[in-house]
Amino acid sequence: MAVKTYSLKKSGTVKLSNNFRVREFRCKNGSDKILIADELVKLLQKIRDHYGKPITINSAYRTPAYNKKVGGAKYSQHVQGKAADIVISGVTPYEVAKYAESLGAGGIGLYNSFTHVDVRPARAAGTSGQASRSLLKHSKNRSFS
Repeated sequence: MAVKTYSLKKSGTVKLSNNFRVREFRCKNGSDKILIADELVKLLQKIRDHYGKPITINSAYRTPAYNKKVGGAKYSQHVQGKAADIVISGVTPYEVAKYAESLGAGGIGLYNSFTHVDVRPARAAGTSGQASRSLLKHSKNRSFS
Protein backbone atom coordinates (compact mmCIF):
# COMPACT_ATOMS: atom_id res chain seq x y z
CA MET A 1 0.00 0.00 0.00
CA ALA A 2 1.47 3.32 -1.04
CA VAL A 3 1.70 5.99 1.63
CA LYS A 4 3.00 9.31 0.34
CA THR A 5 4.61 12.16 2.24
CA TYR A 6 3.41 15.69 1.50
CA SER A 7 4.28 19.18 2.68
CA LEU A 8 1.35 21.32 3.83
CA LYS A 9 3.16 24.47 2.66
CA LYS A 10 4.21 23.14 -0.74
CA SER A 11 1.35 20.78 -1.57
CA GLY A 12 -1.60 21.78 0.61
CA THR A 13 -3.81 22.75 -2.31
CA VAL A 14 -2.96 19.71 -4.45
CA LYS A 15 -6.02 17.64 -5.37
CA LEU A 16 -5.73 13.98 -4.43
CA SER A 17 -9.11 13.08 -5.96
CA ASN A 18 -12.23 14.83 -7.24
CA ASN A 19 -13.15 16.09 -3.79
CA PHE A 20 -10.10 15.90 -1.51
CA ARG A 21 -7.00 18.06 -1.17
CA VAL A 22 -3.81 17.38 0.76
CA ARG A 23 -4.56 20.03 3.41
CA GLU A 24 -7.68 18.18 4.58
CA PHE A 25 -5.46 15.36 5.89
CA ARG A 26 -3.08 17.59 7.90
CA CYS A 27 -2.28 17.08 11.55
CA LYS A 28 -4.12 19.50 13.83
CA ASN A 29 -0.86 20.48 15.55
CA GLY A 30 0.19 22.56 12.52
CA SER A 31 3.11 20.39 11.39
CA ASP A 32 4.16 20.64 7.75
CA LYS A 33 4.56 16.91 7.12
CA ILE A 34 1.47 14.92 6.08
CA LEU A 35 1.34 11.19 5.39
CA ILE A 36 -1.55 9.98 3.21
CA ALA A 37 -2.28 6.46 1.99
CA ASP A 38 -3.57 6.33 -1.58
CA GLU A 39 -6.10 3.68 -0.55
CA LEU A 40 -7.52 5.99 2.15
CA VAL A 41 -8.20 8.69 -0.43
CA LYS A 42 -9.90 6.12 -2.68
CA LEU A 43 -12.05 4.86 0.20
CA LEU A 44 -13.13 8.37 1.21
CA GLN A 45 -13.91 9.30 -2.39
CA LYS A 46 -16.14 6.21 -2.75
CA ILE A 47 -18.00 7.17 0.43
CA ARG A 48 -18.32 10.77 -0.78
CA ASP A 49 -19.63 9.64 -4.17
CA HIS A 50 -22.14 7.25 -2.59
CA TYR A 51 -23.74 9.88 -0.37
CA GLY A 52 -23.29 12.79 -2.76
CA LYS A 53 -22.39 15.02 0.19
CA PRO A 54 -19.14 16.55 1.42
CA ILE A 55 -17.13 14.67 4.03
CA THR A 56 -15.63 16.59 6.91
CA ILE A 57 -12.35 15.04 8.02
CA ASN A 58 -12.04 15.68 11.75
CA SER A 59 -8.70 13.92 12.03
CA ALA A 60 -6.48 12.13 9.51
CA TYR A 61 -2.67 12.19 9.76
CA ARG A 62 -1.29 12.67 13.28
CA THR A 63 2.32 13.10 14.25
CA PRO A 64 3.37 10.62 16.96
CA ALA A 65 3.58 13.48 19.50
CA TYR A 66 0.10 14.78 18.65
CA ASN A 67 -1.34 11.27 18.68
CA LYS A 68 0.04 10.77 22.19
CA LYS A 69 -1.31 14.17 23.27
CA VAL A 70 -4.86 13.30 22.18
CA GLY A 71 -4.71 9.82 23.72
CA GLY A 72 -4.52 7.92 20.43
CA ALA A 73 -3.67 4.23 20.27
CA LYS A 74 0.02 3.37 20.46
CA TYR A 75 -0.02 1.84 16.96
CA SER A 76 -2.62 4.23 15.54
CA GLN A 77 -3.39 4.07 11.84
CA HIS A 78 -3.56 7.88 11.95
CA VAL A 79 0.21 8.03 12.57
CA GLN A 80 0.75 5.92 9.47
CA GLY A 81 -1.48 8.12 7.28
CA LYS A 82 -3.99 5.30 6.86
CA ALA A 83 -6.96 6.58 8.90
CA ALA A 84 -9.54 9.34 9.03
CA ASP A 85 -12.30 10.29 11.46
CA ILE A 86 -15.15 11.58 9.34
CA VAL A 87 -18.59 13.20 9.47
CA ILE A 88 -21.20 13.55 6.76
CA SER A 89 -23.99 16.02 7.48
CA GLY A 90 -27.35 14.28 7.61
CA VAL A 91 -25.85 10.77 7.70
CA THR A 92 -25.44 8.89 10.99
CA PRO A 93 -22.06 7.46 11.98
CA TYR A 94 -23.70 4.03 11.92
CA GLU A 95 -24.81 4.45 8.29
CA VAL A 96 -21.31 5.57 7.30
CA ALA A 97 -19.79 2.61 9.17
CA LYS A 98 -22.09 0.12 7.46
CA TYR A 99 -21.26 1.52 4.03
CA ALA A 100 -17.51 1.56 4.79
CA GLU A 101 -17.84 -2.07 5.86
CA SER A 102 -19.49 -2.94 2.54
CA LEU A 103 -16.48 -1.39 0.77
CA GLY A 104 -14.07 -3.56 2.75
CA ALA A 105 -12.54 -0.88 4.97
CA GLY A 106 -9.73 -2.39 7.03
CA GLY A 107 -10.81 -0.74 10.26
CA ILE A 108 -14.05 0.89 11.36
CA GLY A 109 -14.69 2.71 14.62
CA LEU A 110 -18.18 3.84 15.53
CA TYR A 111 -18.45 6.86 17.80
CA ASN A 112 -21.35 9.10 18.85
CA SER A 113 -20.52 11.95 16.49
CA PHE A 114 -18.16 10.50 13.86
CA THR A 115 -16.92 7.36 12.12
CA HIS A 116 -13.31 6.18 12.07
CA VAL A 117 -12.26 4.46 8.85
CA ASP A 118 -8.87 3.09 7.96
CA VAL A 119 -7.20 0.99 5.32
CA ARG A 120 -5.15 -1.40 7.46
CA PRO A 121 -4.71 -4.84 5.89
CA ALA A 122 -6.49 -6.76 8.68
CA ARG A 123 -10.12 -5.96 9.36
CA ALA A 124 -11.08 -4.47 12.72
CA ALA A 125 -14.13 -2.64 14.01
CA GLY A 126 -15.66 -1.31 17.17
CA THR A 127 -17.71 1.18 19.06
CA SER A 128 -15.40 3.69 20.67
CA GLY A 129 -12.62 1.38 19.51
CA GLN A 130 -13.68 -1.59 21.69
CA ALA A 131 -16.32 -3.90 20.14
CA SER A 132 -15.93 -6.49 17.40
CA ARG A 133 -16.88 -6.22 13.73
CA SER A 134 -19.94 -8.37 14.45
CA LEU A 135 -21.42 -5.34 16.20
CA LEU A 136 -22.23 -3.84 12.81
CA LYS A 137 -23.83 -7.06 11.62
CA HIS A 138 -26.04 -7.37 14.71
CA SER A 139 -26.92 -3.70 15.13
CA LYS A 140 -29.29 -3.38 12.16
CA ASN A 141 -31.25 -0.11 12.27
CA ARG A 142 -29.39 1.03 15.37
CA SER A 143 -27.95 4.52 15.37
CA PHE A 144 -25.09 5.45 17.66
CA SER A 145 -25.36 9.19 17.12
